Amino acid sequence: MTHRREFLQMTTASLFGLSLLPKRRSFKLTISNPIKPLVISTWDFGLQANAAAWEILNNGGRALDAVEAGVRVPEADPNIQTIGLGGLPDRDGHVTLDACIMDEHGNAGSVACLEHIVHAISVARKVMEKTPHVMLAGEGALQFALSQGFQKQNLLTPASEKAWKEWLKKADYHPVINIENQLAPATPNTMPGNSFNHDTIGMLAIDQQGNLSGACSTSGLAFKMHGRVGDSPIVGAGLFVDNEVGAATATGVGEANMRICGTHTVVELMRQGYDPEQACRLALERLVNKDPDYARSIQLAFLAVRKDGTIGAYALQKGFRYAVYTPDVPNELRESKSFY
Repeated sequence: MTHRREFLQMTTASLFGLSLLPKRRSFKLTISNPIKPLVISTWDFGLQANAAAWEILNNGGRALDAVEAGVRVPEADPNIQTIGLGGLPDRDGHVTLDACIMDEHGNAGSVACLEHIVHAISVARKVMEKTPHVMLAGEGALQFALSQGFQKQNLLTPASEKAWKEWLKKADYHPVINIENQLAPATPNTMPGNSFNHDTIGMLAIDQQGNLSGACSTSGLAFKMHGRVGDSPIVGAGLFVDNEVGAATATGVGEANMRICGTHTVVELMRQGYDPEQACRLALERLVNKDPDYARSIQLAFLAVRKDGTIGAYALQKGFRYAVYTPDVPNELRESKSFY
């Protein structure tokens, strides 16, 4: 027999077009085998980044320390024009950095539009550990970094300055998909003035205790408008970590990713039971379904790892590569599946 209260609830739900759904069951991932440490990261420079992170993981260190150490490698390489030192500037000639880091407890720190500091990822960690905030931006981020002992320096290398001045001749802004994979880092100035793209270092790790952490860092789109901030410092867009489920990071056009809160979406899909590759694809489908013409014109890719060590990736366009380092896989590059 239906009680009066239940009848009123059903009637109200019908009037407002609501369905009476069962309560959501809590997610619990069953892991039958011991978790092995691993580190994965975006793009070819992920190999060098992984090697630095693995030294920490292999010695029993914390995943958080590993991802910070790993990301610092490309940040300090002046031949990589998309991250840290040597990053291509905005259209006004300023090299501005975005970075985010997240630990196994859900703590996060990020910096946006940071100038003059090579290791944006380490400043982001200081924000997480030394302030009550998650994000600092612009002059405030620089002021905080200097207060923490970071050294101010010019990030605009001669090679990147030359490329910027060449770009200014026409000031065209038409990024080419995966241009970073078409030319060697040693010859950056052979790129035509209107064909710069960018790529983020995104890194995810599991340590010997089975805990996850993640980090990402970028100098953003080359010749962007001054003050532009991409997805890399945005928790839930460029990076998201849930120690009960898994973690995800992103690379590509940040504006597209921020519209779908991509990495949070990937992790929540894994929570629902999808494996990492399926979760990455389903997140991208949201963008594809909303605006297929736009999705065809850009690159966006997700890289994810589940709590049990299962890895997956998916991209809009062919050409997205990622690096994997585990006890069974000694640092190799893989190419993801793609829509187009």
